[in-house]
Amino acid sequence: MTAKQKKPLIDSNRRATLKQLGVLAAAGAVSQLSPLSRVAHSATGQPIKIGAQIHRTGIGASYGRWYERVTVAAVKLINEDGGINGRPVELIVEDDGTDPKRGAEVVEKFATLHKVDVAYGTLFSHVVIGSSARAGELKLPYVVVSEGHHVASGSLNRYVFQPGITDVKSQVIAMAPWISRNLGKKVTMIFPDFAFGHNHRDYFSAAIAAQGGEVVGQIAIPPTESSFTRYFPRIPASTEVLYHVMVGPGVLTFVKELGQHFGNNRPEIFGFIDSLEAVDMATPQLEFLEGTHFWEGHPRYAQPNQTVHDKFYRNAVGVDNNGARIADPKDISTYSHMFGCWESLFVIKQAMEMSGYSGQTAADKRGFVEAMESLTIFEEGRDHPQGRKIFNGKIHQCFGHQYISKVEGGRLNVVHTTAIEDGLYEPEADYTKMAL
Repeated sequence: MTAKQKKPLIDSNRRATLKQLGVLAAAGAVSQLSPLSRVAHSATGQPIKIGAQIHRTGIGASYGRWYERVTVAAVKLINEDGGINGRPVELIVEDDGTDPKRGAEVVEKFATLHKVDVAYGTLFSHVVIGSSARAGELKLPYVVVSEGHHVASGSLNRYVFQPGITDVKSQVIAMAPWISRNLGKKVTMIFPDFAFGHNHRDYFSAAIAAQGGEVVGQIAIPPTESSFTRYFPRIPASTEVLYHVMVGPGVLTFVKELGQHFGNNRPEIFGFIDSLEAVDMATPQLEFLEGTHFWEGHPRYAQPNQTVHDKFYRNAVGVDNNGARIADPKDISTYSHMFGCWESLFVIKQAMEMSGYSGQTAADKRGFVEAMESLTIFEEGRDHPQGRKIFNGKIHQCFGHQYISKVEGGRLNVVHTTAIEDGLYEPEADYTKMAL
């Protein structure tokens, strides 16, 4: 198949954006190929098909927009470098609406209609959980970029991996000592009332207790909530640290109303950047965040010690030193999460090349899964710009550095970087014992 032989129609409603991204759209899906003249063909001449399950709509849309942009950029680079095993990569994108039922339908479509080699990219935990069972039934490798502990817990299946981003349990174990030492020991938690938020509730509560601290309040909020003032009076007066992690379209409202509630008389505040992903730190009414702290998976603002790998990655995905889109400084990226898409794609490439993946046979799929499970270290570099990682093949989960940043002068400056070892924990499962 060549670019000349395949001429999908461009969706007229997205023509300008798709032209800029170099994406070809057809039948509700997007196929993206770099010029095949740059890629050496395999004996079959067929592309490696990667099905990207993207939250184009629903509460995860702000993430989905950037997950798709990063994915397109990574596939472009992979194809410019010769593809995978001498075969071009074809990207097929489907919108799951950030809905678990629709997510399972997307997985089915990938396997039966598009016949992809691997599905990839899901973020919101309830969609991952709702989709992964079908991936296992179809024996379709399913690589997620989600953070939830559901993969590492062993509750999913052998076909599901999270190699590009750390999970919540690792994140909070790594940071709880710093929070306890520097901010306080009596913590009230505000979190979304679904699996991702429950991970924070359970694992941070245990992690702060291990430091001699205590969670004095837990406030669960529906992720579709649009106003939050009625929740704030439930924050106990004894609170020394307010720990917040919110998601969805109401995050800016959440942070603004939090500031209105406390005014100048607030406890220490530690937030996960999820509460402000895709939000400009210079937005009016966010001034009260000055001096507060955030977890970041990958620092949004280029730091004084910025690596050449971060610089290359920013340029490739079209993001400036402030974490905004180069073409539109008002379009703020989900920088703390989207690197997982870039890194996961290069892990997929690595495992396919290790296993000699050549097609969609059952043996090829098994070989790919086993190759993924054999991986142990991802060194920092162009393919892994966020930093070095350890991968545990038994639980299909990577472990990396976490960044604690302070709001200073309307930007986020890193004040502490955890060691990988800070976030390690004993495996709770062993997927390699499951049948393929």
